[in-house]
Amino acid sequence: MAEALKFIEKAQHAQANLIEVRLDYLEETRNLQDLCKSTKTPLIATNKLKTENGYFAGSEQEREQTLLNAIKSGFEYVDVDFAILERNQTITKLIDLGAKVIVSYHKFDGILMASAMNKILDEMIDSGASICKIVLTAKRVEDNLPIIDFVVSASKKTKIVCFCMGKEGRISRLLSPVFGADFTFASLEQGFETVPGQMSISEIKAAYNLLRLE
Repeated sequence: MAEALKFIEKAQHAQANLIEVRLDYLEETRNLQDLCKSTKTPLIATNKLKTENGYFAGSEQEREQTLLNAIKSGFEYVDVDFAILERNQTITKLIDLGAKVIVSYHKFDGILMASAMNKILDEMIDSGASICKIVLTAKRVEDNLPIIDFVVSASKKTKIVCFCMGKEGRISRLLSPVFGADFTFASLEQGFETVPGQMSISEIKAAYNLLRLE
């Protein structure tokens, strides 16, 4: 928890617009309100199971309760995985507590056709998502092009976060907000990446400054 407080302070200093807290990285989650009191920057609570490349080893019910506790503690956003069986019930509970729900889908072995992404997007919208997050993996630079095109159309329907992971996916990670995505994700510093291809907040801000996009 002390380390999380230190990282939140650094993220504030770096002028992050949102701060994602990976609850599955924490040794304990009893005093989540301390994290919320430490910053005015909105916090996103994310708690990923090992099956989702996370570290949470408890049951789905325990994970849900941790997310509910995060909202009660002052988190503004919470991330709910698209694939969980009790997704819609969990979302309803979170919305009843005032949460802004990010429903997230990750594909770690490639991209999807536009028709498949639109089907996922429509299901996310129907579930009550405040923000729909669809993250894929680029195997080659060209894989970014259909993803950017999807962002343009999807952003007209809802708030969308969509880009490609991987070294070849940096283009869409960087430029998706230019084409309508609500935001993109960055690591706090180099060496703290949670997935391959993630850029640091300083790298993204420098690129935006160079391109005169800020």
